[in-house]
Amino acid sequence: MSPTVNAAARLDRIPFCRFHVRLLMMIGGGLLLDTFDINLTGGVLGALDKSGFANLHHNAMFISATFTGMMFGGWFAGVLGDRYGRRFSYQFNLLLFGLASLASAVAPTIGWLIATRFVTGLGLGAEVVVGYATFSEFLPPESRGRWAGVLGAIGSSALFISSVAGLIIIPNFGWRWMFVPVGVGAIFIWYLRKSMPESPRWLESKGRLDEAEETVRKIEAEAGVPLEAAAAKVPTATSSEQTSAALFRGGLLLRTLVGCSLMVSLNTVIYSFITWLPSFFVHQGVSVDRSLVYNMLMTFGGPVGTLIGLVLADAWGRKPTLITFSIAAAIVGVIYSQMTTPIMIAALGFALVAATYVNVVITWSIYVPELFPTELRLRGTGICNAVGRLVSIFMPYLVVSMFNKAGVEGVISVVLGVQIVALLILAFFGIETRKQSLETLAPGLAGFTKR
Repeated sequence: MSPTVNAAARLDRIPFCRFHVRLLMMIGGGLLLDTFDINLTGGVLGALDKSGFANLHHNAMFISATFTGMMFGGWFAGVLGDRYGRRFSYQFNLLLFGLASLASAVAPTIGWLIATRFVTGLGLGAEVVVGYATFSEFLPPESRGRWAGVLGAIGSSALFISSVAGLIIIPNFGWRWMFVPVGVGAIFIWYLRKSMPESPRWLESKGRLDEAEETVRKIEAEAGVPLEAAAAKVPTATSSEQTSAALFRGGLLLRTLVGCSLMVSLNTVIYSFITWLPSFFVHQGVSVDRSLVYNMLMTFGGPVGTLIGLVLADAWGRKPTLITFSIAAAIVGVIYSQMTTPIMIAALGFALVAATYVNVVITWSIYVPELFPTELRLRGTGICNAVGRLVSIFMPYLVVSMFNKAGVEGVISVVLGVQIVALLILAFFGIETRKQSLETLAPGLAGFTKR
């Protein structure tokens, strides 16, 4: 076969079709389980605390262990995905967190549970990095925001699903059974993913032209796009060996700063506030069952926010949407901290979660992977995720301290401070990526050579 790939331009001209739907379902299934596992924490922590299996200190260790694993998992997934391929990375991580989730279900002590959560975190962190970045490399630029947003919506919907599952499973069967659907589902999707192709963009960047050509031709044939149809040439990388140091030099330095600040902000909001809501309710005298009901009502804002985000990503743009809803979340957060009646707490909590998840779907599934070139996409995304997770490791201890000293208002003040810093960085240094080819978005890589 004559290698004539020009993979980027040829993939960009393929309209969204059955191939993309299949890819969406396989990647989306893994991300759904990934997000379910992360967000089951809220209900499980409340039950652990109430049953005496753990206390607030143990709960903080539980969260920190998970995010320590996610930090390392995201970073290593980026390195492995850029070096050995997207397919290698997303298969390994899914199997890892599936098996570890099943181990969590049978943990005999809180110490063992914390240890299994670290291993689970390795797989969870990798799935987020590889899933979104890989899907973006197959999508046409005109609708990349919309369909990457749909992928994000599938994953983010697990916030509400895990709340409903917690409401049903925990009171009737106990917290251990919350881990079982994740473990079984992950192993099933791992098997289905064996048919997923490697990214032709990555194959071409590595000089594996025959494989890239074969993969692109199969996709074109399935989409009904004629092989002889003209495709405008777009820039491609001239080197297949870029080091992670390139992310901290030249045109990529500010991209890395923007991505890291956004990830820190979102991880702080979600895992220093939203995840802790059931525990806050319990320590304020609310029963576990009622706290789970409040949590379910509020987290329904997750799927609502993701739907808003996927519509606005292409229609309005990534940057203006992120700025607008960051401001909205900050305002709602200040008002929320002053509320005392259950109805207002639930209503404003819903609004806060919705505004937050507009930013989640755009940042995680769309914007951050777009900031980096193919040769460094997973490592760039992995570093941004790792920095966000690093903050999440220490935030649980700060949350406990602030809650004990100043209640929910103290926790909100920390969250808002982090959000304001990220908002300023995005406003001054962020770029707009709407409806542009991934290759035209890449800054020059001249001088970034292997060391």
